[in-house]
Amino acid sequence: MEESILDKKGKEGSLLPILIILIVSLLIAGMWDKNAVIKNTAHSILDPSAGALLDLNVIWGMLLLVLILSIIMTIVQKYATDQVTLKEMKMEQKKLSEEMKKVKDNPSRMMELQKESMKFMMPMMKLSMRGIIYTGIPLILMFRWFMDYFSANPYKFFGFMTWLWFYLIASIVFSSILRKYMDVV
Repeated sequence: MEESILDKKGKEGSLLPILIILIVSLLIAGMWDKNAVIKNTAHSILDPSAGALLDLNVIWGMLLLVLILSIIMTIVQKYATDQVTLKEMKMEQKKLSEEMKKVKDNPSRMMELQKESMKFMMPMMKLSMRGIIYTGIPLILMFRWFMDYFSANPYKFFGFMTWLWFYLIASIVFSSILRKYMDVV
């Protein structure tokens, strides 16, 4: 008999390490201006590298930085998560979704399928969030550095967009392409 995806004990892991990293990341972000060591270390590394790119050309520099970060995040996501199990769960959810479309006139069956679909939510989240363990703190440091850089050098991308919106949009585009190319769920 085939083992259920949800029966794979321990596959999804624990949220505790992720929670710890998120708390440490928030502490680092909050202590940025209060603790000179954190801020100065980040600036000593990022000013001559990322800062130099942005000083050459803000748009192309930012695009390159977002691309580099997206590549790193995609690689971490690919190798820090169980891609096989994630793909199986995604396929199972797709089947349930198709089944729900067929039984939309049957409320009791629809509720049953929705319950079944909800069982996948927590394990999928646990599996897909594992990459944060490796990228959470560096990303917070990078974002705090971006805040400092663009406070000192105000710039509106395309005349109206802040660095954060530019980063988010470019990151979504690059990540979508990279995930498809690298076959990452």
